[in-house]
Amino acid sequence: MEILLPILIFAVMGLAAGILLTAASSCFAVKVDPTKERITEALPGANCGACGFAGCADYADAIAEGRAEPNLCKPGGAEAAAKIGGILGKTVTAAEPEVMAMHCSGTCNATQAFYEYKGTPTCRAAAANYGGSGMCSFGCLGFGDCMAVCEENAICIKDGIAHIIAERCGACGKCAKACPKGLLSLRPASNPVTVACSSKANGKNTKLACKNGCIGCRMCEKKCPSGAITVQDFHAVIDYEKCTGCGVCAEACPVKAIQK
Repeated sequence: MEILLPILIFAVMGLAAGILLTAASSCFAVKVDPTKERITEALPGANCGACGFAGCADYADAIAEGRAEPNLCKPGGAEAAAKIGGILGKTVTAAEPEVMAMHCSGTCNATQAFYEYKGTPTCRAAAANYGGSGMCSFGCLGFGDCMAVCEENAICIKDGIAHIIAERCGACGKCAKACPKGLLSLRPASNPVTVACSSKANGKNTKLACKNGCIGCRMCEKKCPSGAITVQDFHAVIDYEKCTGCGVCAEACPVKAIQK
């Protein structure tokens, strides 16, 4: 009895604890909406924030609760839209595919360094030192902060500047957030026309800094048949809602700052 009594006591205590834990887990259990879980699984899991939400789970919650359109996932594209439509029991049309555009063509052959930079080899660090070491204070710094955050390997550094590999780009927007110069923005995947310059200096100073820079001559603006391109702050800007992708502006540009 001296041995059995302690064993019996511990057995009763264990049973009581188990009952209490079971009751507690039942009372305090967080109920999960299966629709939200299924939508989260249908998303690519990039957690890029391109949809305007904190991550895929947050976006899935918003869709299930009717607070967001179900076709905002750019990395997921048509595939994710179709899966979400199946879960919701309705047809979901994917938004127009987009890719990232690079607004600088200041290669090593087109421009040169203003001073030798020996600091931390990142664009953000270099930009903090008088805007960078390049002759053009608006141009790509070439250290690859954008490339470092791209999970699709859609960016490479070549001839001193970043280049977008369009067929790999998932349009997540992480690279645009990483660029301290603001040289990256999304454009329709179906329209390759891009202004490859971001200089806001006047034509004379832009030309002195980079052979490929937009000089603000307005030839593109004058030639565009749809009024989709205007010169703002000494460089051309495209309104993709009006642009037809005809390429007339690229042909008219005397310095080839507009690419197609």
